[in-house]
Amino acid sequence: ALINKFLYKNDINSIHILLNLFDIEDNISNICPKYISTCQIKRHISKRLRNKKNNHLICLNIGQLIHEDVHRLEFYIYLEGYRNGFFNNSWANLLEKVAVENIPLEDLYKRKYLYHFEPRSKQIRNIRELIDRKLDEIEKGSKNLYSNITKYCENVLRTKILSLNKFLDKQLTLDCNLETISIKEDYSLLTLEELNFIYNEIVKVILKSGYKLYKEAYWYGLNDRVLKRYR
Repeated sequence: ALINKFLYKNDINSIHILLNLFDIEDNISNICPKYISTCQIKRHISKRLRNKKNNHLICLNIGQLIHEDVHRLEFYIYLEGYRNGFFNNSWANLLEKVAVENIPLEDLYKRKYLYHFEPRSKQIRNIRELIDRKLDEIEKGSKNLYSNITKYCENVLRTKILSLNKFLDKQLTLDCNLETISIKEDYSLLTLEELNFIYNEIVKVILKSGYKLYKEAYWYGLNDRVLKRYR
């Protein structure tokens, strides 16, 4: 219910309640998703509509129309990944074992980050790759992330994209001949087929970046879990 309030009603208080319930509010400074899907969407659609007149303006309007909704979805995906990584004790035990073998204990007590970013050794890279493969297997079987993303897109983004023509800025064009110069309004309206195509491409981009974001957040949550044992 709290997740739905946040996603579908933009209730910010719900996310703070969830962080408190998940007992990860102390790590909020490390919960910082990279909001990248909107930029990727605009680049991707611009390429796919490269033969469409004023395609850059169409992409600009798409970004303005859905960026808050997409960011909210990304935050949810990140939070889910972080939470699941933070509470996976078996992976945390493995990562802690490696950390203790390679990092002096006094340093562990002082660290803000462990192996959050670029893994420093082949051993850590292998662990992360193993975890990523396992997460891929879980998602392939459950389709949980896929279902949540596509449901959100269907309920929140689809209607906005299909009504995109209402938000497109009118363009002024000059119609010149030997005797007169006239100014006309050019709406460059999108067909229903084009609107559906744009929507489906947006979903593809969000799914791809969403999977990547989830796995990154999972890794960060796992690292924070290990560090919390030394605080």
